[in-house]
Amino acid sequence: MTLQTVEIDLLTQSSKPQFFSHYEQLIAICISTVFVMAGQGVISPVLPIYADSFGVSTAMIGATVTAFGLARLVTNVPAGLLADRRGRRMLLVGGPLVTAVGMAASGLANGIWVLLAARFVAGLGSGLYMTGAQIYLLDIAGPDERGRFIATNQGALLVGVGFGPAIGGLLADAYGLSFPFYVVAAAALLTAVYGFIRLPETLTGATTPDLSPGNSGPSRWALLRSVDFLAVGFVTASVFSIRAGARQTLVPLQLNQVFGVEVAELGVLFTALGIIGMVLIWPAGWAADRIGRKILIVPTSLLIAIGIGVVALADSLTVLIVGLTIAAVGSSITGPAPAAYVADLVEADQRGAAMGLYRTFGDLGVVLSPVLSGLLADAASIPFAIGVNAALMAVAALTFWIVASPGPARDTAG
Repeated sequence: MTLQTVEIDLLTQSSKPQFFSHYEQLIAICISTVFVMAGQGVISPVLPIYADSFGVSTAMIGATVTAFGLARLVTNVPAGLLADRRGRRMLLVGGPLVTAVGMAASGLANGIWVLLAARFVAGLGSGLYMTGAQIYLLDIAGPDERGRFIATNQGALLVGVGFGPAIGGLLADAYGLSFPFYVVAAAALLTAVYGFIRLPETLTGATTPDLSPGNSGPSRWALLRSVDFLAVGFVTASVFSIRAGARQTLVPLQLNQVFGVEVAELGVLFTALGIIGMVLIWPAGWAADRIGRKILIVPTSLLIAIGIGVVALADSLTVLIVGLTIAAVGSSITGPAPAAYVADLVEADQRGAAMGLYRTFGDLGVVLSPVLSGLLADAASIPFAIGVNAALMAVAALTFWIVASPGPARDTAG
């Protein structure tokens, strides 16, 4: 055996652990995400009806979603800065613990204000975890893997969100509307334990920002002056607005009140829509890496707008389901591209702050849309409020198309 052969063998052996560690961390974070998002999925068909049981207005029902989003809104940027300074792992473990407290308190709520407070606490935990998870993924992914890594984690998210509603609907039918919240609290505790055991810290000297007084690096708030960042943020805010204001708040009420769909059937329908995302999300990540972020974001965002527009105009259950299906296809393919687009705009030591700011745009949609959509529904009608959400999505897609740069060229080989 020659010296050159020995050197090749040693290099091969040393690269194997790094290769497997690379993907083992991806799998580990995805398992945690399944647990976290299954909790969100479990309560999605239950929450509007649970809040309605307290005898409140549509706007107050929307506020239960807004409280959750408001907590994430105020958490995202501090969580991102904390991740840059102290590490990602504390967010991945601490976030689910806080969520468990909020979910258990939601199930124990004896009035709408207690429920709102509990939802706020659960949102704090969700903000900590999801910000940490997104930064963690960018730490372990190379520039040409970002779309696929984000897509893989979003696929795990969709598994949780997709199968959760059917479970939540069945649990609520069998044991009452509060029981699913206790199940979610238990899942969050399991997530914290799993993350503590399986997720190593990824903050290293290469990604730790220089916080010395003489450091003249770019400001963490410079992104707010970037047209590209603001444009993709507008798209993300609109997508989250539709999820929180239309799908999570208005559509369940429309299906229940207008078409007589029961809570268990709502769960099955949302699970079926979630399966679309599970099928499409990884090809969407591949396309974001190989074809380009912008070329994917614009048409799929318009597809979401068209689907939700069909829902707003639906005069039958069949047409409404067709609209939801169109929107689900658009949302699934859009999925990883906006976050990957943002990651392309910043250096490694800016990831925490960038992801915190980026997630804030999405949570602005979560905070504002449910209450505003509820007010529109109370003042006009549920279809009108859904139509406004569709129009906002179309404007965001066209704005991004006009003002945003294409981003870095993608390698289409392979």
